[in-house]
Amino acid sequence: MLKSYFKKTGVEAGCDEAGRGCLAGPVHAAAVILPKNYRNKWLNDSKKLSDKDRYELRPEIEAKALAWAVGVVSHKEIDDINILNASFLAMHRALDQLTLRPERLLIDGNRFKAYGAIPHECIIKGDGKYLSIAAASILAKTYRDDFMLEAAKTYPVYAWERNMGYPTKLHRQAIREFGVCPLHRLSYQLLPAQLALEL
Repeated sequence: MLKSYFKKTGVEAGCDEAGRGCLAGPVHAAAVILPKNYRNKWLNDSKKLSDKDRYELRPEIEAKALAWAVGVVSHKEIDDINILNASFLAMHRALDQLTLRPERLLIDGNRFKAYGAIPHECIIKGDGKYLSIAAASILAKTYRDDFMLEAAKTYPVYAWERNMGYPTKLHRQAIREFGVCPLHRLSYQLLPAQLALEL
């Protein structure tokens, strides 16, 4: 069972992102504030759940959270500021939208750019330790998947409905064969170094 809070006092928001390692599309991040007494034995790191489980948990999270929001940073912004800064920016954009101001931030990972004067705790593998971070991971993942599933209809050759923009063999083969599309992150190594890619 994941922990309900980092400290008993203060409003805590869990934050996580999805899509850092993808070759295409935006990075999404979510911020979630859950009640201190919230319990859910099914809620876990989104990577440990099936697509079906994630999508079943999303409305539960949205209904039970005291506040939640999703922030998005486009592939072009990623190319401009790099993926690490883009991940921080996506979290900041999610926090900007919260209807309840948190007093502490629980960040999945080991680095974060401070959000105003609100103290934060970086927690490695936090999405497998705290309910609020796990909830944020599920929202970030499912909203990003929604974007990529829709984009797959416009750019079907990359099979994003199967790989969500991650560098699978099939995705890279399509880039090799058809080139890049307007949603690809051009700052990324889209193909192995020994293979030339004409942009």
